[in-house]
Amino acid sequence: MEIEQEIKNLVIARLKTLPEDKSVSVGSEGDFTKDELIQHVEDNDEIGKKVIEVEMNFLHAIKEGLFHE
Repeated sequence: MEIEQEIKNLVIARLKTLPEDKSVSVGSEGDFTKDELIQHVEDNDEIGKKVIEVEMNFLHAIKEGLFHE
């Protein structure tokens, strides 16, 4: 359970770096502001879980060197 909370905290920290005036599209769910995405992650609802999944896949790809030139 503690690891799950740490992952949520990491994703929220990354979301906080997004510009205030931009929105993010989450598949067919629509566009969301930074604050809305953070709330969905905190609520651990379906959109929040998807955001966590996408962020973790991105971080794993970086770790594996998939974005390294």
